[in-house]
Amino acid sequence: MIPLLESWRRQLIGTFSNNAAEIPQWELELAKGDDVGHFGPESAVWAVHGSMTPIIAGIRALLLQALHPGAMAGVHDFSDYKEDPLGRLAGTIRWIFTVTYGDTHAAKSGSDWVLRLHERVHGTYVDADGVEQPYSANDPEIARWVHLAFTDAFLSSHQRYGGEIPGGPDAYVAEWAVAGELMGIPDPPRSEAELRKQMAGFDSQLRSSDYVQEALGFLRNPPLPGNQRIGYRVLFAGAVASLEPKHRELLGLRAPHVGPVPLPMTFPVKLVLGVIRFGLGPMGPSERSARERIARLAGRQ
Repeated sequence: MIPLLESWRRQLIGTFSNNAAEIPQWELELAKGDDVGHFGPESAVWAVHGSMTPIIAGIRALLLQALHPGAMAGVHDFSDYKEDPLGRLAGTIRWIFTVTYGDTHAAKSGSDWVLRLHERVHGTYVDADGVEQPYSANDPEIARWVHLAFTDAFLSSHQRYGGEIPGGPDAYVAEWAVAGELMGIPDPPRSEAELRKQMAGFDSQLRSSDYVQEALGFLRNPPLPGNQRIGYRVLFAGAVASLEPKHRELLGLRAPHVGPVPLPMTFPVKLVLGVIRFGLGPMGPSERSARERIARLAGRQ
């Protein structure tokens, strides 16, 4: 029984680390640095990102981001998410955790690295009115939608399936605005109300397409190990349930249901997240490295 458990744990850790044999070096290097970073152990960002809810938030964020035809065109034209899904996941995790747990220099360097990668991502897309438009991954408005989708997904998923947020939702949005600024977004939202307002400003630009449905098909059934597939189906259903009705409708999705009766998703999602927490352990390597850095700096003082 124990070998089966250890095999499951290794596979689970591999899903989030691109099957790395050891803790990735970038996570260990977060112990280096000369300041606490943009956040800290008592922050709203650490409370949200250090929980398990980012797992379901990642699914919700991808569903939302896909609805912007400019963002989706960049994914379709340049992303290798089908051929290397774990690599794409690991890259996203690296940026989020570097900004969350790194010192200010690491956060800026990590964001600048992503911006340089995005320089090659440009082309054209057909907007919601059927007009061909240019796109660039570093375009401030496309980047804004990606930031809004991330912020909304992480906040909404934690509100529904997670615990308390120090300072409440406004604190999380205000703190994570730093990530938007690092990615070159002017005036990112700094309150939940401003987040909702800025998201609503994109309503007329969002639409479904063949590209969206192609990505949706992949998100429904990614190439995960067999022992993770049932749990993933629960998380996908929970992400769909958490979407606003207008976004579900654009995606052509329905909230989980039996006949006309909606299925309550809170308990099954929390159960799956609890199992994942058991498999991954109580604290991730990025947070552990950050706490080592902060303790070292406190000792120096």
